[in-house]
Parts: sequence; structure tokens; C-alpha cells
Amino acid sequence: MDNDGERLYAKYYDDTYPTVKEQKAFEKNIFNKTHRTDSEIALLEGLTVVYKSNIDLYFYVIGSSHENELMLMSVLNCLFDSLSQMLRKNVEKRALLENMEGLFLAVDEIVDGGVILESDPQQVVHRVALRGDDVPLTEQTVTQDFEKINWKHFIISGFWTSLYLRRIQGKILAPPL
Repeated sequence: MDNDGERLYAKYYDDTYPTVKEQKAFEKNIFNKTHRTDSEIALLEGLTVVYKSNIDLYFYVIGSSHENELMLMSVLNCLFDSLSQMLRKNVEKRALLENMEGLFLAVDEIVDGGVILESDPQQVVHRVALRGDDVPLTEQTVTQDFEKINWKHFIISGFWTSLYLRRIQGKILAPPL
């Protein structure tokens, strides 16, 4: 959430709050109870809430009242530390909005279906970097496609000419020798 209690990203793993309206009301309630305090944990509506604030952002991890607070805190710290590394210690609203895909990937690497998968921020950052390299074929640029061409085929067939690939996006492409 941002400083105004507005959602930037939320991921729910159960149907406790099935509609967006209920989710936003719950989030507003949490924000109102936590944004002025210095503590890191709260019990609200039968749920355990761990949270952390930084500049103009608030990060929350919420579990049932039976969840171990230390495990919830390890998830929160992993998320925050991962984002801190990915954003080069610039964890603020503007930087986060510019890199939302990193946030999505990090959350998916840390928790899947409500099950904690990873609590080491180094591993999360590494996996996010690997997944970021997997660009779907439909989203690749022409330059990325040409980098994957088997240039030996073109050279062997004798069809390689400088006329074929003059300029693509302002770059002159040539096969590696």
C-alpha cells in the first residue's frame, strides 16, 4: 500500500474476502490501525498481521491467528529484501511502480498458493532474474529474434548478403564469425 492506504498490489490465497470491495475495506481497516504505530505485528479480525513501512510504502503479510509470527515475518523480510536488491535499495512507490513485474515474480517465487516456498532473498532475486530472461516469443523484438538465427545455415546456403539484414531498429546486424 502507499501512504494513503491505496493498494498497489495484493494477492489473496483464500476466499476470506471474495470480492474486491471486501478486500479494499479490509485493507483500509488494516492501514488505519497500523500506519501510525511503530510495532511490526498486529492481531486484527482474527488474523495475524506483520508489516513494515519504508518511505512511502507499507508491506503486509497476513496469516491466520494460528500462523507462526516468525514465519510470516520471514516472508515479509524476504519480500522486502528481495525488492531492495532488485530496486538497488530504492524501495519507494515510484521505483516500485516502474518495476511491478519484479514484484509479481518475487511474490510468486516466495509464496505459491499460500505455501511458503522460499525465504532467502538472494535466491528469489536470482530466480526472478532467470525468469525475466524468459521473454515469450510473441513479446520478443525483431532484434532478439535475429540473435537466435542459426547463422551457419545462412552462410552455408550462400544466401547471406548484407542486403538481407541491412538495418533493424537502427543496428546493423551481422552473423558471428
